[in-house]
Amino acid sequence: MKTVIVQSQTPIVEKHKLSLFKKIWKNRTLLLMCMPAIIFFAIFAYLPMPGLYLAFVNYDYSLGIFNSAFVGFENFRFLVMTGDLWKLTFNTIAYNLAFIILGNFLQIGVAIMLNELTSKWFKKVSQTIMFLPHFISAVLVGLLAYNILSYDYGVLNSFLKMVGLDPVQTYSNPSIWPYIIVITFLWQSTGYGSIVYFAAIMGLDKSIIEAAEIDGANAFQRIRYIIIPWLKPTFIILLLFSLGGVLRGNFGLFYNLVGANNTMLYPTTDIIETYVFRTLMTNFNFSLGSAVSLYQSIFGFFIVITANWIVKKVSPENSLF
Repeated sequence: MKTVIVQSQTPIVEKHKLSLFKKIWKNRTLLLMCMPAIIFFAIFAYLPMPGLYLAFVNYDYSLGIFNSAFVGFENFRFLVMTGDLWKLTFNTIAYNLAFIILGNFLQIGVAIMLNELTSKWFKKVSQTIMFLPHFISAVLVGLLAYNILSYDYGVLNSFLKMVGLDPVQTYSNPSIWPYIIVITFLWQSTGYGSIVYFAAIMGLDKSIIEAAEIDGANAFQRIRYIIIPWLKPTFIILLLFSLGGVLRGNFGLFYNLVGANNTMLYPTTDIIETYVFRTLMTNFNFSLGSAVSLYQSIFGFFIVITANWIVKKVSPENSLF
């Protein structure tokens, strides 16, 4: 009797790389959802990029961008030579850092407080009230501020006179305006900005919270050891996104609160946008405006790259790339 030994061979399945078209077809649903954002950035971010050449020419309306005379870095001199570039840069960065850091911490605090509320009715009413300032125009914000801070007819000075105190000359005191501007920004943006953090908290597995409660954790311990670590990736991503615009000031807020021609407040309230507006208001030149925009973009690019590199060293899983 012959024994036949059959040697079984396991077929080796090679993983072929999918072609680009197959990858697109496989992820067509996700790509379709992303299409509005892709179209937006393609039209408003990538198509206009050849216009950066405008910053290096003396723009002539009749000749167009690429036929105008090339002047190199001459357009950047108007910031360096005719304006206090470093002071403007410092003011812009300082205000934006205050907006980013204080804003994010307040937004996290508001989101946590909303999450801890047990009354659904009170929670909805609170959210609505806090969201309203975001939808108020900067023009109205400036008008409200003037009616409060005006020396002759403002609510603040009227109250001080009523109680026998001396009125405050707000619009001639540059030292108090950083506080006014930061507080106004936080009042207007905190409620709306807390939506992202509140949504992140809603994505937290409730069973983790329930297990912590069973183990005897109080509210402060749940916030410290569960909710705040859960919000860490969201905070880092929003921080990196915000740093990209750290050199771009909130022109609407500054212009309507302070104005563009109050020379007494320039030391603490003048930012790049307000300076450029004043400089180009009488003799507008597209080339000068483009040079400033390019300076802000390059500065923001290096800030984001540096911040992402630091995050990647400290917490690699939370970096953008």
